[in-house]
Amino acid sequence: MTRALWTHLAKDLRIEWRSREAINSMLFFALLVVVLFSLAFDPRDAFSREIAGGVLCVATMFASVSALNQAWAREIRHQVLDAQRMASTPAAELFLAKVLANFLFVTIVQALLAPVFLVFYNLHIEGQGWQLLLVLPLGTWALVANGTFFAALSIRSRNRELLLPLILFPIFMPALLAMVLSTKAILTGESDPALWIKLLLGYDIIFTTVSLLLFEVVLHAE
Repeated sequence: MTRALWTHLAKDLRIEWRSREAINSMLFFALLVVVLFSLAFDPRDAFSREIAGGVLCVATMFASVSALNQAWAREIRHQVLDAQRMASTPAAELFLAKVLANFLFVTIVQALLAPVFLVFYNLHIEGQGWQLLLVLPLGTWALVANGTFFAALSIRSRNRELLLPLILFPIFMPALLAMVLSTKAILTGESDPALWIKLLLGYDIIFTTVSLLLFEVVLHAE
């Protein structure tokens, strides 16, 4: 980590520690989705194990949108974003700091959500449970990397809360599909999720690289 990247990251972490806006909003929304779906399906049924991965991924996806919007909305206040645009440090460092901060926030929510999720859906992992330690971080990175980039792209729009999901969700669909199918394969133990994990890894590499290359243009766009 360079000094500028660490400075941006530490600032975002301090702001979140004081306000807890992003984590509280994400946790409440994700818990609401998990509880509602658990009431809609019988947790004792084998079908609940098949849909559990999809519920977790979709709950995380929708809950993260509010945090991704807040990440850049904070920078507009008091012209902080204008100051960052005039700084001599590379724009990629600001982007990576935002991605790392959002990744940490979403990971904390997932860790808090996991025990509740396991209890409400009466889950017993039939496959290799350690593979979830690959699937969830890779899928989360795909979400926050794209989400941070498109949130910066739509930050000047008056309808940014609506515009971000309209742009983000179609782009995120391949990663969401891989995340859901690999999680289902691990929970049910019916198939090998290696192919979907490789797809997630390739997706992360491609879209993170593209975002890093284009973020300079997005940051300085009027």
